[in-house]
Amino acid sequence: MKSLQIIFLSVSGLLLVTIGGTILLVPHAFYASDGIMLGHDPSLLSEIRAPGGLLVASGLFILTGVFRSTVRSLALMLTVLVYGSFGLSRLVGFFLDGMPSNSLVIATAVELFVAGMGLVMLSRQPSVQPYPPNLDLHR
Repeated sequence: MKSLQIIFLSVSGLLLVTIGGTILLVPHAFYASDGIMLGHDPSLLSEIRAPGGLLVASGLFILTGVFRSTVRSLALMLTVLVYGSFGLSRLVGFFLDGMPSNSLVIATAVELFVAGMGLVMLSRQPSVQPYPPNLDLHR
């Protein structure tokens, strides 16, 4: 199970770093691939780039879980939170705004699948010991 978690965290972390980095650095190209034209309004671009940075930071933390077992559970939780919130938010958009492009429907399915896999892995984790272990609070 541990090696499966490492592979899962590696893929999900690298995906977030890649997508987030692309949104952060070249948002026009990223969104044009879905037929979305951003224009050149600095306020809009700032609003677009900021979540890209959050995705990069989240992806880097998730990748930390690959190398440090002490944060692996947190990395799994963050994976579920990020992918799950994106997928569920897109579903809300489907109901409020209508169906987006096929590539965004596929992205929704991938996000919900990754979140679901993360939930399964978390449910199979042994119970987490408090840190630091064996802390005597009655000294």
